[in-house]
Amino acid sequence: MHKRRGRTSRIRRRKLFRSSESRGVSESYKYEFIELKKWLKDRKFEDTNLTPACFPGTGRGLMSKTSLREGQMIISLPESCLLTTDTVIQSYLGAYITKWKPPPSPLLALCTFLVSEKHAGDQSPWKPYLDILPKAYTCPVCLEPEVVNLLPKPLKAKAEEQRVHVQQFFASSRDFFSSLQPLFGEAVDSIFSYSAILWAWCTVNTRAVYLRPRRQECLSAEPDTCALAPYLDLLNHSSHVQVKAAFNEETRCYELRTASSWRKHEEVFICYGHHDNHRLLLEYGFVSIRNPHACVYVSREILVKYLPSTDKQMNKKISILKDHGFIDTCWKKILLGEVISDTNEKTSLDIAQKICYYFIEETNAVLQKVSHMKDEKVALINQLTLVETLWLEELKILKASAEVLHSLQTAFP
Repeated sequence: MHKRRGRTSRIRRRKLFRSSESRGVSESYKYEFIELKKWLKDRKFEDTNLTPACFPGTGRGLMSKTSLREGQMIISLPESCLLTTDTVIQSYLGAYITKWKPPPSPLLALCTFLVSEKHAGDQSPWKPYLDILPKAYTCPVCLEPEVVNLLPKPLKAKAEEQRVHVQQFFASSRDFFSSLQPLFGEAVDSIFSYSAILWAWCTVNTRAVYLRPRRQECLSAEPDTCALAPYLDLLNHSSHVQVKAAFNEETRCYELRTASSWRKHEEVFICYGHHDNHRLLLEYGFVSIRNPHACVYVSREILVKYLPSTDKQMNKKISILKDHGFIDTCWKKILLGEVISDTNEKTSLDIAQKICYYFIEETNAVLQKVSHMKDEKVALINQLTLVETLWLEELKILKASAEVLHSLQTAFP
């Protein structure tokens, strides 16, 4: 079930979005940003278009110093500022990575470097960047199990898969971490703990920019496409903007051009991709309000539950039709405009409305449970608020869908 609105509505929402949520308070005076800008300047980058600020609704982000026109270059970050696998291999970790068999993955190389540099503290040349990274993340893999249990079932299943993936990533890397013991004066198990690796994994997963695939002989064959881009990664996401971002092989800079225009002192956004809220929460740890790509997932089990109960062979028939591709074929015919009888059309609307009401009831029940937990589990209030926001956005979709279905049904006697 998707929300769809016209062009006028989109323009109105964009104006409302800008006027109500884009006024920020500059944070350029803060010590960590003063140090970051010094560090960037030493690496030949000095920004004249943007400044760090805190915004209602989105938190820390970047604000325009002046008006920005469509197509303007807003950031050109030199290669020397990027943290890539080249950075890792050319560091003190390079010799250990090169001799380790089987070769470490690009992700493991980046995570190892992040944890090691964070452990180095003031001695790390990357300290100004590390200091502005989040101390913790809100991806489902970081949420408490009782909070994950409140997620919609499809997202909960993916969240559990994500947790298993990170746990396996950590377990399979422990021997490699042990090989690094000569570099440290304390036990590597205390440095490369699960919580430390989880933090590093989330840092790469939520903040990395894309580079063209490269092949490092000392690394595994997994795609080496991630780079951390200090300062640029302060830009928040909006589905309502377009940007062009890529590494320029001639200038050796990661360049970002806006396809939107921005007024002075507005928050400047980039688009992480046309993702629904399940994907945004799973991969980046947040929910987007008024997301045009938001949807409610309806499982096969729910569809079967609301199909006519008089047909005792319904599950078997669905399975047979699916195995032979007939379900897809029927849908394609419908989408191509094949006439459907009024009886079937009305039956379909009835089923869709029942499913919609089922989800509305389920959503309200979960929201009530979340509300009670917020009173009882104060320590989890931020995590619970995040889940609550997801369900509230889904409730908006369901209510809008129910209204549409009701109006369509009035066309039938």
